[in-house]
Amino acid sequence: MIDNATTTANATTAVRTTAVPAGYRLAELDDVAHRAQIIDVDRWGFAFEMAPEDEAVAVWDLEPGRTVGVWDERGTEARLAAVHSSYAFSVPVPGGARLPAAGLTWVAVHPGHRRRGLARATLTAHLARTVGRGEALSVLYAAETGIYGRYGYGVASQTATLTVGRGADLREVPGAADLVVELDRLDPARHGAVIEQVHAAVVRPGWISRDTDALRAAQLVDWPTTRKEMEGLRVAVVRTPAGEPRAYATFRRKGRWSDAGVPEGTVKVRESAALDAAAARALWGALTDLDLMAKVETAQLPVDDPLLHLLADLRGASVRLSDDLWVRLLDVPRALAGRAYAADVDVVLEIRDDLVPANAGHWHLRGGTAGAEVTATTAPAHLALDVADLGSAYLGGTSLAALAAAGRVQVLDGAALAPAATAFGWPVAPANGWGF
Repeated sequence: MIDNATTTANATTAVRTTAVPAGYRLAELDDVAHRAQIIDVDRWGFAFEMAPEDEAVAVWDLEPGRTVGVWDERGTEARLAAVHSSYAFSVPVPGGARLPAAGLTWVAVHPGHRRRGLARATLTAHLARTVGRGEALSVLYAAETGIYGRYGYGVASQTATLTVGRGADLREVPGAADLVVELDRLDPARHGAVIEQVHAAVVRPGWISRDTDALRAAQLVDWPTTRKEMEGLRVAVVRTPAGEPRAYATFRRKGRWSDAGVPEGTVKVRESAALDAAAARALWGALTDLDLMAKVETAQLPVDDPLLHLLADLRGASVRLSDDLWVRLLDVPRALAGRAYAADVDVVLEIRDDLVPANAGHWHLRGGTAGAEVTATTAPAHLALDVADLGSAYLGGTSLAALAAAGRVQVLDGAALAPAATAFGWPVAPANGWGF
């Protein structure tokens, strides 16, 4: 159990936690015994009510022992005022290694208890618990982007969402015509293992593995109220002639006709993944050629996704960029030494971290494509940055040079920026398609 801001001795000395106000108590929650209270606070916090038909298909995916709440004990009956939880993930980092990470989720404060420091108390408790479990990173999707930078999180990847017209001209890829595309109604029992086989084979920095049965099942739930006059979820599976799955997409269609009787339907893709260029060409070729449809709205894609380069006319597609995975380094030397670098790097970084003092200081990073070593040093720094900005650059999707141009990296040695920016760069994937 947690008593106000206290967790384990190691965690509280490693993280500057915030105590809850008098009359409130921070405590670990039982995801079974406290389920109704957790759901109630989450719905208050995010202003939604689940319809009975959604309740019937919902999957409870929180993991035991990873949920914390704040109880209001000022009245005759204690009431839950705030909550957060996390998932245990292994996150691929540049070079293919995986680091243990906590996926922060379900962060909510009841609107009747706002502006009392409850969110800060729960979030610093999360950081302390993550450190105590030995997880090097915390990752999240942000409901509000203005919140998490103050806790040391940085935007580590962006996504592109495209609207593509039916019959868009796609460049040919050798081998694509030999693949078979199957279209079917999504059936978790029949398609779940195929989808997970492809999903698990994608290894790019930031791609979140779905490590529990509950998380895998949650990705296949077809929420009735989200259909909005659209059909139930469909699935496209791309296979080799021998039957080996190489790509998939879950999607649904909405039929529509203009006043003149012209079909103007929409294909909305919820999640997609492909293992090579030929599979991507076969997948998008099928999705952009469905009868009676006028356009395809994609799921969140990497900013270097093959679709952007398969399109012969990118101007004909509407492209929207958005933040994706936010990363918080909780063990800077371990995290930096745990990834590979695209080029040789030998740089001293000055890191600022107000919440995790052990991260603050000068770190000498030396490494390359085979790995790296990181040591504390008193040598002068070449670059200085906040831990949140290091989180942005960590997976390679945000350039240190771009951050420096925005004033978020202080260049203390002008000769160090270009080599360091080159070394940190790496292709990054969106975390998993649509969130956790």
